[in-house]
Amino acid sequence: MNLRNRKLTEEEFMGIRSDVLTHWPTGKDVDLDEAVEYLKKVPDEKNVAKKLRKAKEEGVTLAQPRAGVALIEDHIELLLHLEKEGGADLLPSTIDSYTRQNRYAECQVGIEESIRLGRSMLNGFPAVNHGVAGCRRVFEAIHVPLQARHGTPDARLLSEIIHASGWTSNEGGGISYNIPYAKSVSMEKTITDWQYCDRLVGYYEERGIELNREPFGPLTGTLVPPSTSNAVAVIEALLAAEQGVKNITVGYGQCGNLLQDIAAIRALESQTDEYLKRFGYEGVYVTTVFHQWMGGFPEDEAKAFGVISLGSTAAALAGATKVIVKTPHEALGIPTKEANAQGIRDTKMTLNMLKGQRMPMSTELADEITIIKAETACMIEKVLEVGKGDLARGTVEGFRLGLIDVPFAPSKYNYGKMMPARDNTGAVRYLNAGNVPLTKELLDFNKAKLEERGNYEHRKVGFQMTVDDIFAVGKGMLIGRPEDGEK
Repeated sequence: MNLRNRKLTEEEFMGIRSDVLTHWPTGKDVDLDEAVEYLKKVPDEKNVAKKLRKAKEEGVTLAQPRAGVALIEDHIELLLHLEKEGGADLLPSTIDSYTRQNRYAECQVGIEESIRLGRSMLNGFPAVNHGVAGCRRVFEAIHVPLQARHGTPDARLLSEIIHASGWTSNEGGGISYNIPYAKSVSMEKTITDWQYCDRLVGYYEERGIELNREPFGPLTGTLVPPSTSNAVAVIEALLAAEQGVKNITVGYGQCGNLLQDIAAIRALESQTDEYLKRFGYEGVYVTTVFHQWMGGFPEDEAKAFGVISLGSTAAALAGATKVIVKTPHEALGIPTKEANAQGIRDTKMTLNMLKGQRMPMSTELADEITIIKAETACMIEKVLEVGKGDLARGTVEGFRLGLIDVPFAPSKYNYGKMMPARDNTGAVRYLNAGNVPLTKELLDFNKAKLEERGNYEHRKVGFQMTVDDIFAVGKGMLIGRPEDGEK
């Protein structure tokens, strides 16, 4: 394995870059020196990294939606609506699925079809095809910071274009944008490709440009135990820091138990800081993002607003720096701009009502933080061990061995033996840890929590609980309780 957790030299970076920019014609328009000068003129209020830093220092939680359509003017109209009618603090450009797979020729067909039919025929914004000129048009039309959100295993050309366009944040990582998104892309390739994306940010940082990087916290978004997603987030933060990234937002996807969700965010922030300091990455500023519920939504709009409000409450009480907003149309497909704006307004109302409030520390909250951090450390320490101290190599080997195992992931490089389920309070636990290297004490804790539920429901602890839990929120509850006659 040639992969190593080592900062690319500028010579190595430039050598790879000369190939990356040939992947699509718009790559030739990226001029790093010109981009540095352009980014230096971006005002602080339109820089994601600086706005997140200010929000954390002021104890404010920012709201950011997801959104993206095929054509530039339509995309601008959509973002301006979310900014003005929704009150979004940060804006996204959700990238289309063809771009995520580097299928730019098919993107071009989608753009042309969108022009012909007068509606978006892509499920996002094709930033690579629009190039620096098009992406700058979007950036210059809005008044708040802009981030690329996507799901791209190889985001190298996309990263070049969006950063040169004034977009000051890029979401993703070599684990979080591979294991939940792709079937056959190797871990070696995605970690290598995201080392490039992070080195690009490091290049800008060396020239005085502060950019934000955000590992994708929710992973598959389906019953992911907090320690699993936290382990991935910490590892991706460390890999990014090695390449020179200085502003990192680690994320977590709502599981639904309020106390566990708050514990997860607090554990994630402090543990990320601890590991960064341990490995000598000084001056890295860490913020957090809480993703509202990523699983199945109820079709009823009123019930959907209830789910959105609960996520907003958890984000506020946890002290997350920002929250990613869902819409009341989640169960129905791609939302209208009006529904998207409604989700932001609902979120912001909840955040405003809870401004300045935090969940106070209690024995129960402290215990849950301790459990999450202990489980997370079990995975990270074992990954470092099998990598013989090299985190990049250890991550590849760790996934091969199932030391970190993401539930319901499509990737053939994911072990796929770990199985989660909710306990009797709705907290997500390890039903079957597979090869995840938890201590006996932690395994016994998870088993006992699930047995409490089994006793309450008068049924055996097993996979049927998992199945019931997957569909529960869509049916209007958190825990998948058996109906009468099903126990």
